[in-house]
Amino acid sequence: KLYDEKYDRASFIKNIILDNILPSDIYIKSKELRFPADVNRAVLVIKFGDRTDLLPYEILSTMFPDKTRDFIVSVSEQDIVLVKEMAPSADLLRDAEGLAASMYETLTTEFYARHVAIGIGSVVSTLKDLSRAYKEARIALEVGKVFDNEKAYVSYENLGIGRLVYQLPTTLCEIFLAEVFKKGSLDSLDHETLATVQSFFENNLNVSETSRKLFVHRNTLVYRLEKIRK
Repeated sequence: KLYDEKYDRASFIKNIILDNILPSDIYIKSKELRFPADVNRAVLVIKFGDRTDLLPYEILSTMFPDKTRDFIVSVSEQDIVLVKEMAPSADLLRDAEGLAASMYETLTTEFYARHVAIGIGSVVSTLKDLSRAYKEARIALEVGKVFDNEKAYVSYENLGIGRLVYQLPTTLCEIFLAEVFKKGSLDSLDHETLATVQSFFENNLNVSETSRKLFVHRNTLVYRLEKIRK
């Protein structure tokens, strides 16, 4: 009976995050399963980019054996969802990011998973918000892939302007780019100019530091930057 209850709880969580249960039925079902409804939970989506010796679901199940508090949901062969109960804290987002960092370290060093990305949704306190947190975690993965693909884990709450841009219609983005970058304008920039732009951003828009790294006089760099601006 205890095994069946654990199985039902896992199915229950999966139905919530995938929107396969009506919001009005969530609390009814939670009472039937004696499932704590109002506790803090983090939703993380773990995407495995390559195949491992163990199946991703088996790996996560090994890492989080407490099936009464933590739930592992397989949404595809390479995409696994972790719904993790969180201890009370003054900074739940920081704790969720710490969890993601620890998971990434374990997955890459102990399980030799080479290409892993983790999306972090908001930490929610009610069951009905798990679905929203799951969608946020997926968006974090997608936006991170475009705007910050070197990060091992990305939090939805820290996406910044990338989240706004990602939600714009593609046609609107294309119109904007066509207005800003006239046809052939990027092609007209030579290698030296492109290297200048890259170095300027890498040095946090610091003119003195950029001129030092490029081995050019400060006035020369200012002249180049003015030319680029025009």
